Amino acid sequence: MTRCPWLPLQHPLYVDYHDTEWGVPSRDPRYLFECICLEGAQAGLSWWTVLQKRERYRQVFHNFEPEKVASMTDAELEHLVLDPGIIRHRGKIFSVRQNARAWLELSDPVEWLWSFTGGKTIVNHHKTLADFPAKTPESDALSKALRKAGFNFVGSTTMYALMQAVGMVNDHTIDCCRRNVV
Repeated sequence: MTRCPWLPLQHPLYVDYHDTEWGVPSRDPRYLFECICLEGAQAGLSWWTVLQKRERYRQVFHNFEPEKVASMTDAELEHLVLDPGIIRHRGKIFSVRQNARAWLELSDPVEWLWSFTGGKTIVNHHKTLADFPAKTPESDALSKALRKAGFNFVGSTTMYALMQAVGMVNDHTIDCCRRNVV
């Protein structure tokens, strides 16, 4: 089967992520919040690094339930800086709590996020890896709005990766086996 060219490893975890999750439209609030936080953790690193640590992130951040994450203490977060099961970047760790607090301030975060694509999936027609943009006007606008709402680690490139991951954008290449499934 042909898959997207960004899938560098044929590791079962990575293939499963591509084949069952990446690009599938989601309106699940907990999952969307998780993806915002994990994409932020990925900034400057490979997605493979985060994917391998995702289960530990779920454990230490209360399965990304925003109410629980928002109430985490400084001491709990400082302790996580020592946890080798996650990316030990103090700013990224503390941003998860900040993002939870900002998320809870939004009246309808799911519809708000999806409003940046007009409420529907943008379908692109990429043939090669070189065709993929790093960011778009939509991801620029989403990034700016998230920062204004109090979120951290939500740059435009990071938010374009979020949009791809949660199906706000269908960036499966035209020859990918998943393109017409999602």
